[in-house]
Amino acid sequence: MTQVTKAKAGEITETMKRVAEKEGVKVEFIRQGLAEGTIVIPANKNHHHLDPNGFGKGLSTKVNANFGTSEDYQNLEKELKKLDAAVEAGADAVMDLSTGDKISETRQNILEASNLPLGTVPLYQATVEILKQGQAIVDLTVDDFFEVIEKQAQDGVDFITVHCGLTLEGLKHLQDEGRVTDVVSRGGSFTAGWMLHNEEENPLYEYYDRLLEIAYQYDVTLSLGDGLRPGSLADATDRSQIHELLVLGELVDRARENDVQVMVEGPGHVPYDQIETNMQIQKELCKDAPFYVLGPLVTDIAVGYDHINAAIGGTLAASSGADFLCYVTPAEHVGLPTVEDVKDGVIATKIAAHAADIAKGIPGAKERDLKMAQARKNLDWEQQMELAINSQEAKQLRKDYNHDITDKDACTMCGSFCALKIVEDELLN
Repeated sequence: MTQVTKAKAGEITETMKRVAEKEGVKVEFIRQGLAEGTIVIPANKNHHHLDPNGFGKGLSTKVNANFGTSEDYQNLEKELKKLDAAVEAGADAVMDLSTGDKISETRQNILEASNLPLGTVPLYQATVEILKQGQAIVDLTVDDFFEVIEKQAQDGVDFITVHCGLTLEGLKHLQDEGRVTDVVSRGGSFTAGWMLHNEEENPLYEYYDRLLEIAYQYDVTLSLGDGLRPGSLADATDRSQIHELLVLGELVDRARENDVQVMVEGPGHVPYDQIETNMQIQKELCKDAPFYVLGPLVTDIAVGYDHINAAIGGTLAASSGADFLCYVTPAEHVGLPTVEDVKDGVIATKIAAHAADIAKGIPGAKERDLKMAQARKNLDWEQQMELAINSQEAKQLRKDYNHDITDKDACTMCGSFCALKIVEDELLN
């Protein structure tokens, strides 16, 4: 039985109770959301020391951090340091996107080292393994696809990105319409290449019931990937993207009918004025399934600052309905992120999520800001640092910027001309 099966039967589980406690909502709200499919709790039956988080309607906006080895950089120790940085910065989930040589070992180490929900893209491992055998991606068999999915589910992976909505009809839209950046999803490109070479339908779409059986057995949450997500502003909200979303909406219905938890992934690069519309379309077509978006990035030219770029788009996306933000780091579009990049990416995205939660009226969000305002009025620096989104960094900045100041109640920006201090000392006394 999955969490959905139990929720539909009216059963309250310890997992539901824990999420309700963290969110500050009644557990019945969580149970009902699971039963309706508007909330998911990625919690594989085999991830034994997981501290579960909920994603979806009425819950705080969550943040995901990606990392993992590549064929050029296969240092597992560094990836585990990135995991530590993501956890310390406040990530709510992590994804292992490894394409290096030791994918299984990397995944198992992450599962042992963290109690956060873990996601993967199983197709990456299937691809690496077929290449190691001296064959090509297009030589993958249907069984190759599903054997890797089942192995990762057995290991304890909580959610998997599967590009089920990319169909031959969708590829025809892409070929007929054309794009500036074609296919930028790595999983989408692998799948499209396989389909075009073999002249066959996407196995994850054609044999979707087989996927549902695995997901049900281990209670793995399906994250329906957007293989045709726009990779530039010029390609946003085109027919290819929307056609795939229509297919994903149908697959959401089938997952819910089979008591499988499911969320939907979204764009990508989207002009600011199209973000709200994109969120509304997804929520309508996918019947309020939790929405997981990459950014979205609101300009194509922010190289080196794409974490800020994504935070701008992420704030509007989340306040317009997105439930789960995938972080973007300063290294986006240029290389594998460093530990510092991971930290900066998580923090920028946490700011976006919190700003959206204030707009959505999520319990506790506005109250935290009010406490900060009161601490500033009282010149309570210790409380200000504790309330900061990155308390450790805030404390260090306070120390570095003010070590020579005479008035410890002030800061080096204003000193004795501090507006709050002047009002307190001269006008209110």
